[in-house]
Amino acid sequence: MCLLLETIKVENGRLINLPLHQERMNRSRRDLFGFDDEVGLQGNIHIPANVSNGIFKCRVTYREKIEMVGFEPYRIKTIESLKIVHADQIDYSYKYNDRSIFEELMKQKGDADDVLIIKDGKVTDTSFCNIIFWDGTNWITPGRPLLRGTQRENLLRKRLIGEEDIRLIDLSKFQKFILINAMLDFDGSRAVDISGIAG
Repeated sequence: MCLLLETIKVENGRLINLPLHQERMNRSRRDLFGFDDEVGLQGNIHIPANVSNGIFKCRVTYREKIEMVGFEPYRIKTIESLKIVHADQIDYSYKYNDRSIFEELMKQKGDADDVLIIKDGKVTDTSFCNIIFWDGTNWITPGRPLLRGTQRENLLRKRLIGEEDIRLIDLSKFQKFILINAMLDFDGSRAVDISGIAG
């Protein structure tokens, strides 16, 4: 079985949303390998001095145990257009290090910045982010994401966003969208007009 991955934001030497990453990692270990013990992220991540200022991406790869921890500088990738692609067979319930399924879908994006993946007629995620839509009153995220991201979970638990099944035909009722992941905060200034999504 291929490696699993946690991508954790490091901001000025501080690990962000660590409990949610911890929770997901140990849930994946339990579901996939049958391990009931807890592997601690905090004790296995040692932040180097050159990662103490600014924003960095911490990549933790693991199977039954943590196999590698690495750091790299983070730069925001601007996404302003999404191409709708259909992938009814896709399954990314666990955060695998192998992203070849998304690389294949990205070949269909044309001139767009990323893809918006539709599974069984329902809106899911982009190739590397959960998505949130603004309907003029509320921020709503799809109820059937490919991956239940830590940032998404954090926002749901704080009741800053809601979730519901969103069909492809429902997109017209929304005005804007924002992409989020462990590295991308929920920031209204990054909202993109819904016209940025095209078939």
